[in-house]
Order: sequence, then C-alpha cells, then structure tokens
Amino acid sequence: MAREVVERYHELLTEALAYEANERMRDELLKRRCYFGNRPLCTVLRPNFLEPAQWAYLRRETETLMGAFRKAHRAAVRDPAVRAQLDLEAYEEELYPLDPGLETPWATSRLDSFNDPERGILQFVEYNAETPAGMAYDDAIAETFLQLEPMKRFEKHYQVRAFSTVRSLYTALLETYHTWGGRGTPQIAIVDWGDVPTLNEHELCRELFEAEGSPTLLADPRALEYRGDHLWAGDFRIDLIYKRVLVSELVGRMGIHHNPIVQAVRDRRVCISNSFSAKLMAKKASFVLLSDEHNHGLYDEGERAAIEAHIPWTRRVQERKTQFHGHEVDLLPFIAEQQNQLVLKPNDEYGGKGVVIGWEATSDLWQETMRSALTTPYVVQERVNIYYEDFPAWIDGSLNISPRLVDADPFIFFGRTTSGCMTRLSSTTLLNVTAGGGSIVPTFIVYKRS
Repeated sequence: MAREVVERYHELLTEALAYEANERMRDELLKRRCYFGNRPLCTVLRPNFLEPAQWAYLRRETETLMGAFRKAHRAAVRDPAVRAQLDLEAYEEELYPLDPGLETPWATSRLDSFNDPERGILQFVEYNAETPAGMAYDDAIAETFLQLEPMKRFEKHYQVRAFSTVRSLYTALLETYHTWGGRGTPQIAIVDWGDVPTLNEHELCRELFEAEGSPTLLADPRALEYRGDHLWAGDFRIDLIYKRVLVSELVGRMGIHHNPIVQAVRDRRVCISNSFSAKLMAKKASFVLLSDEHNHGLYDEGERAAIEAHIPWTRRVQERKTQFHGHEVDLLPFIAEQQNQLVLKPNDEYGGKGVVIGWEATSDLWQETMRSALTTPYVVQERVNIYYEDFPAWIDGSLNISPRLVDADPFIFFGRTTSGCMTRLSSTTLLNVTAGGGSIVPTFIVYKRS
C-alpha cells in the first residue's frame, strides 16, 4: 500500500494546488514559530506516510533495542570496566552518580535511523539520550499539514493518525517528578541558554505545559539561584527542570562545584530530566556497548538479534584486534583500508560536528582524522544502507518531485514506550536540520478507507 499512498498524494498535487499549499504552509509555519533563523523547518509538501504494519515494526524493534540500552546503562553504572568503554570525561564521572534513582535516567530520548519500509531495512545510527529535540516542532508541523488543501483531499481516500508527542513528553515529565518523590503539580523550568536558536521550540513546550496546568518558564542556567532549599529563577520556584542545555556546555561555562543546578540536584531539592546519568548513553560509544563482541553477554537472545539487525558495527578507535562480522581484524589497518565503508565520529559532539564520511572524504582527511582519533575519543562505524524517497516541493516557481534522503527518528519515553516519529529529509548524506539544511516532516500512520 505504501507506494500506492504516495502516488495518490502526488497525483493530487497540481501546479496551482502546490503553489497554494506552499504559500499557506510558509505562513502557518511562521505563525507557529517553526523557523530556524529565517528558514522554515519544512520545505516539502508531503508528510512521511507509514502503514500500520510498518509503524508496528519500527516501534517493536525500537523498544527491543531500548531494553538493550537500559541494560548497557546499568552495566556501565555498576562496572568500571564497562564504563571505561564510554571514555567519560572527569566531570561526567562526577555527575553520573547524581541519578534520581529512577528505573531509567531518561524520560525522553530519540533514536535516529534510516528506515526503508519497502525492503524491511531498519538501521539506527545515533541515540539522542541527553536532550532529544524536535518534539514540539514535529507536532506543530503535523498540525500545519492537516490544514493544507492537499491533505484534506487526501483524507477523502485515506484516514491518517498523527501523534501528540509533546503531550507524551509532559506525561513522562510528570511521572518522572512523582517517581522522584515530588507531589502535586510541579512548576517547570525549561533550562537552556537564552541565545540558542531552538528557543522557539522551548516556547511551544512551555505553552502546552501551562495549558496542562504546570506553571512553566524558560530559564537561562546563569540566571538561576539555589537558596532556601529551593532552586529559583527570580521569584519563580523550580520543582522540575526539563533540561535542554547540554551537560558539557553547562559545566564548561559554569563549572560543577558552585553550579546552582548541580547543587540543587545533589541535595535532591529539584528533580531534573533527563538526569546527568543519561549522558552515558548519549556518547557515540554507547553503540560500542551494544555492538562490540566483548559485551554480547549483557543481552538476551532477542536483544542480540535486534542489535545484529539494526545497530551498525561500531568500535572505539584504538589499537586492538576485534571481530568484523565473524572475521578477526587488526582495527587500525582495517580502518585505513576500508575507508569507503566506514564513518568516523567524535565520541561527544552533536549536530554532525567532526563526523567524517569515508566515501566522501579525501584520503588525507581520513588519515588525519585517524591520527586525531588516537588522542581524542572517536568511534568508527560501518556504512549503513541509506534510503531515498520522492517528496514534492515548490522550487523556482514550479512543482518539483525529487528524491530526498529519509531519516526516521522515533521518540521513546522512559526508555520503553515509542510514541511519535520525526522524519528528517536532506539531499546530503550528513543530515542535520539545525545545521542549516534539510526539512522536518511529521510521520502519519495511514489507513485505507473502506
């Protein structure tokens, strides 16, 4: 049905309808603050469609892998030898024990994948366990699409189901707060720097949290004070931190020992989500904990099968021998020889920073990055099957339907329940919307009307 669904949608898009939809979409996205700088976050005219069976498969495999990530996290916390594989910084070693005592340290997370539903290929390439972004944008863009004339005509033939991901986020934050020991309805601070380009999304979250009954404000960490057994933003008492600031930047700018957030968390005077302990799985080396043969004993048979099917071969860059799909290899010479099949990633960066894609890099850049990787923690990852699909857009005054690289990113709550899936599109291999390219589109589940 999937190909039929896409073809039917594209058939509905006349030039006149595409022009009208593009103008309406740009206006609506501006009203909903779905812009990154002066650029709309969505520049195509179709959402991503999944059949119910395709969504069920993506959800099932995601949740199986999340069981493996939970086990990897627990093993890293209790076993220094496992934790050493993550190459933690000194501040991370100091902060991760300040866990609030929950079953999992992350109320929200996001796995990024290349998902080819027609061929049944699903491969995850990154785990956003610390500060997963995009939920509010995804919801707002979904609401925008449902107002466009092409979707209204499409819904005469198909029923669609959208997600309310931010409402799931709020529910997860409340459960985190009450499990931590909080009572009643918390006052929430969405904590991030006051000059980040994602403030629009924070504001969208704030509006929903307040509509659900929680007084909420946006707070720069530098404006917070820990006094009288509470964390404060001016005269606003903070019960729950929805942490969007990266720990590396928080500590880098404000340190640990006189940091009001760290002090309040340590004294259990404020609940924080995601906790500092979530940073362990945010490392690129978390994929090493799943992929490396030394760690296979941590997982049950079903989890090992899911890892083999969906997690690309990943290793820390170091001098050692290891297994590559059943064959022993000398890792460093193997990385040098197999450049066209590998990717090098810094262990603790985001937004595509420092990533070197072997088949697109020069030999000199590959060798230089390998040398850097011996002194700065890097991982090497096997090339995955990427997926392209045709999407319509209004380009240079006409309707253009052309291939886009499709990256499907399911959102997970409490490390166990999948709800919602942000889809990112790009014409380049290194896909990052906040870096200035590509589009975000919502994922709709599509049912054929009888």
